[in-house]
Amino acid sequence: MSRLSALCAVAILTCGSAQAFADASSHAADAERFLQLAQADKLVVPVYAQVQQMFAQRFAENGAPASKKALLETYQAKANTELDRAVAWDKLEPDMVKLYTSNFNEQEMQELVSFYQSPLGQKVLQKMPMLTEKSAQLTQGKLETAVPKVNKLLADMTAELGPKQP
Repeated sequence: MSRLSALCAVAILTCGSAQAFADASSHAADAERFLQLAQADKLVVPVYAQVQQMFAQRFAENGAPASKKALLETYQAKANTELDRAVAWDKLEPDMVKLYTSNFNEQEMQELVSFYQSPLGQKVLQKMPMLTEKSAQLTQGKLETAVPKVNKLLADMTAELGPKQP
């Protein structure tokens, strides 16, 4: 009888783990679909642009002649290669899927996919980069008045603390 119980337990665990695997697989597929709809693979495009701009700025700051532009382009290409090694979508996607599946259950992922497939969801995706940029500009503008005051408070605290203790 105990042998039968053990076999039943193994069968139940096997079925349960197969269902859990299927659910995890489906959940991950929903997360992948959401990330595709959200065009998450394009999240790092601004990073590439920023790095390219850094190289161009350094090139200009050094007063490099136009005849050395090929050197700039070579280094920009090398920088892109390094970025590809670190943040290309195939490197990010598995971690992004884990991030979303750990923060949204399967039903929520399905609802996100449904929303982003809708006309309003598509509009949100289209407008979000501009809205994010404008929001950052608004915040930065408001912060400009606070930064000097915060820096003064930091200096005041440092002065009040006195010399650094050994």
